[in-house]
Amino acid sequence: MVSTQVLSKAASFVGALREHGVVRTLSVPTVRQSRRCQSGKAGTNLPVKHAMTSRSMNVVAASGNGATAPSAGLPIDLRGKKAFIAGVADDQGFGWAIAKQLAEAGAEISLGVWVPALNIFESSYRRGKFDANRKLANGSLLEFAHIYPMDAVFDTPEDVPPEIAENKRYAGNEGYTVSEAAEKLARDVGKIDILVHSLANGPEVQKPLLETSRRGYLAALSASSYSLISMLQRFGPLLNPGGAVISLTYLAGARVIPGYGGGMSSAKAALESDTKVLAFEAGRKWNVRVNTISAGPLGSRAAKAIGFIDDMIRYSYENAPIQKELSAYEIGSVAAFLCSPLASAVTGHVMYVDNGLNTMGLALDSKVLEREPVDASA
Repeated sequence: MVSTQVLSKAASFVGALREHGVVRTLSVPTVRQSRRCQSGKAGTNLPVKHAMTSRSMNVVAASGNGATAPSAGLPIDLRGKKAFIAGVADDQGFGWAIAKQLAEAGAEISLGVWVPALNIFESSYRRGKFDANRKLANGSLLEFAHIYPMDAVFDTPEDVPPEIAENKRYAGNEGYTVSEAAEKLARDVGKIDILVHSLANGPEVQKPLLETSRRGYLAALSASSYSLISMLQRFGPLLNPGGAVISLTYLAGARVIPGYGGGMSSAKAALESDTKVLAFEAGRKWNVRVNTISAGPLGSRAAKAIGFIDDMIRYSYENAPIQKELSAYEIGSVAAFLCSPLASAVTGHVMYVDNGLNTMGLALDSKVLEREPVDASA
C-alpha cells in the first residue's frame, strides 16, 4: 500500500517541475484515489502494484510556432522563451541546428548574421532554398522573428574602420556592431532568455602556430573568444533571471590538433577558460548560466576553411567510442537541454558532444599498432 508520505513527496516534485516550467501538466493520484484503486471501489480492475500509474501522465512537448503534441517522459519545454543566436550563415552548421532545436522546443528565435553573408542568407531564406531544413516536427517551417546584421569583432560604431565601413560587402547595412545589435533586439524583442554564440574565425587557421603573425593570432581571439565577452556585456542586461548563454568550442582548446592553427587553438582555450569566469560573474550579476559545447568535427561550410575537416571526420569515426558520424542536430539538442530548466544547476561547464572522442588517449587506427602476422607453425 502506497503511503501518504510517498504520495505527498510525488505531488511536491510535480509542483516543483510545474513551477520551473519543465512540464505543463502532470497528473499524480491522490491518497484517496490510490486507495480506491487498491480496494477496487473506483470501478477499476487494476492490480495494486499499478495503482500509481492508473492515471496517465499528460506531458506536453513543444514544437515550433506554438503547436503542441503529447509526449511521454520529461520533455524540453521552451515555450514563451526568446533566443538570440549570433553566427548563423546557412542551414548546415551548428548555429542553424541549435536554432531549429530551440524552435522545436517552442522558443522564438532571432538571429545575428555576419554582414558579408547576410544578403545571401536572406535571399536563400526568402526563396525557399532552406525549406527542406526548415521543416519542424509538426510540419510547419522554422521562422525567425528578426534577422539582424552583426559583426562581433566590432563593439561600437567607433570601432569600425573606414575600409570596412566603405567595403562593398558591408554597403547598405547599418547598426551591425555588437552594441547596436543589442539595442535593436532590446527595441524589437525586449527581454530574452537564451543567448547563443556560434562564432569563430581565424584568418591564418591553416598556418602552424610558429608561423602565425601577431595580427592573425589576435584576430582569431577577437572573433572567436573575446566576442563572447563583448556579447555578454551588451546582451547580458537583456537576459531574464534564469537565462542561459551557450557558445561552441572544439577539442583543440584542450588537446593538440595539428593543422588547427593560426591561434584558433588558443582562442578555443581562452573561450573555455572565459566560460568558467563568465559563469561566475554573470551568474552573480544577472542570475544566468554560461556553458560551452565542445562539438566534434562536422563538414560544415565554415569548417571546410580549415582544409582537413574530412580527415578529422574519418579520424573521429575510426577512433571515437561511438562509431558514427556526428549530426549537427545532436549539438542542437544538447544546446536545447542546456538552455532549459532541466539544466538549471549546470553552469561553467564544457560539454563534450563528440561521440566520446575526447576521452581517447590512443588512436586505434595508428600504424604503430599494426603487427606482423604470427606464424603459428614456427
